[in-house]
Amino acid sequence: MFAGLKSMPSINSPLISATPGLVWAYHFRPGEAGTCSRLSLEATPSELAIDTGFLWLHLNLADLRVGAFLENFPGLPAAAAVALTTHETHASITLDEQSVYGTLIDFQREFDSDTRDIGWLHFFASDNVIITTRLQPLRSVDRVRAAIEKNAGRYKRPLDLFETLVAEFQRTMIAMVMEFTEELNLIEDFVYDNVPRDERRRLAPVRRMVVRLHRHLRTTLSLMRRAAAADDEDMPPGFDDIASRLIGRLEAVDHDVYALQERARLLHEEIDSKQASETNRHLYILSIMTAFLLPPSLVTGFFGMNTSSLPFAEGLHGTAFALGFMVLSAAIAWWLLKRTGIF
Repeated sequence: MFAGLKSMPSINSPLISATPGLVWAYHFRPGEAGTCSRLSLEATPSELAIDTGFLWLHLNLADLRVGAFLENFPGLPAAAAVALTTHETHASITLDEQSVYGTLIDFQREFDSDTRDIGWLHFFASDNVIITTRLQPLRSVDRVRAAIEKNAGRYKRPLDLFETLVAEFQRTMIAMVMEFTEELNLIEDFVYDNVPRDERRRLAPVRRMVVRLHRHLRTTLSLMRRAAAADDEDMPPGFDDIASRLIGRLEAVDHDVYALQERARLLHEEIDSKQASETNRHLYILSIMTAFLLPPSLVTGFFGMNTSSLPFAEGLHGTAFALGFMVLSAAIAWWLLKRTGIF
């Protein structure tokens, strides 16, 4: 299926490509025996010219020469070149002259692990080429590359790759929903435990991330619906069917993210409620102690006055009598609290 794939260098190879910022390039030839071949990282721009099938170029925006390369790329509109090199962090989808370009949200990944840091994938897809650019390595793009290596025959046109990119993002979202669900399960076990614990510090980053995911997901959904309603003259053939399938996928995960957001909010309210109850309980105990100690304090203050003719100032048992009055006043305070139902 792949021509010379095993002999190609790794995508993390330090080789400097003749094509600026080239991370990888695939040449798809649907219907032929060699369905897809991976081009060399040293391929020159002239070697990227194809007569049959379509091309996928994935470029690294860390190479400052990418902008000039895309400006001179054959058949690439100026607006699409700007969209591919922008550093703006918001999603966009634009249909123009039978092509689609814009920016999609994704998640960054390290060389040996995935992260929850949000990244941005810029793309352009026409009838014979799909170009993607990014600043940091992204999860969905790497998974699409792995899917191509397993079965490249399923990709008949650039829009199929575009659909797979969005579908992989949706699968990533599902995986993150499962991760956050497990975290909320652990937090919930502590929240509803008999031993009071303040889990707000642990819950806060989960809530913050879920809110961000829901916001970006709603934006992507709105953009996809708007693109599906674009004029037929601007829409690439078959894009309306692809958009309908992607909208269904994104709506399904959007319901899960919204439910997760509501669950996190209810957990936060439950934690606040338990903390408020605990504070009220401490205040109640403090009030009871104050009610018990106030009458003896009054007795102590009375006998501590530096005035003449104080009771029990003379004699051997004055202190005992004063102590008795203190105990009696505390007993009377306890009886009054019990009688009124406060204690």
